[in-house]
Amino acid sequence: MEDEIKEKYWSRFSATYDKNQEYVVGKDFLNEVKITLNNLTDLGEVLELGCGTGYFTEVIANNSNHVFATDLSDELLENAKKRLSSIKHITFQKENCYNTSFESEKFDTVFMANLIHVIEAPSKVLQECFRVLKDDGLLIITSFTDYSMKPLEIIKLGLRFMKVWGKPPRYTHRFSPDSLGSLMVSKGFSIEESKIVGNKSKSLFLTGRKKYR
Repeated sequence: MEDEIKEKYWSRFSATYDKNQEYVVGKDFLNEVKITLNNLTDLGEVLELGCGTGYFTEVIANNSNHVFATDLSDELLENAKKRLSSIKHITFQKENCYNTSFESEKFDTVFMANLIHVIEAPSKVLQECFRVLKDDGLLIITSFTDYSMKPLEIIKLGLRFMKVWGKPPRYTHRFSPDSLGSLMVSKGFSIEESKIVGNKSKSLFLTGRKKYR
């Protein structure tokens, strides 16, 4: 039942998802995030959690052997399939990010964009990332944040958000680089890179490695 509620929330925006994102945070900012992601190479076999319409999937696919792009919403997955139909090494699959159907230690890389701050249990999704990653596998997280934003810009962003998205999801987390990094470390990852991307709009960008146990 809870999965159905979450799926319904995001699926209702399937036709306007990309335009909403660009309106709220700015297309130039989103392109800056893409450039940051494009600097990551040799990603191997990748699992993407919460792919949405595939906005960032193409960038990751350019530097990967294969991408399993997953989401809880059928409607968003269909949009992603249409958008990226020319890229043959992407598999689209419906999955719950807390409990995927993949075997343990399958992937070289796990990637999630703008997911961890809008889900109920960030710790749980990080546990799943750890499970499906190979030893020394790479976790890539980029996630919108109001950390270090100017107060006026936060207000403006909030108003734009309400205009196109309406009431925010029930579960919204305000991560800083340190708080998200600490959570990743507590779940078995060593932090490789941690920074803020953007000028007016901001995004966390963190990468970590699965430690040997």
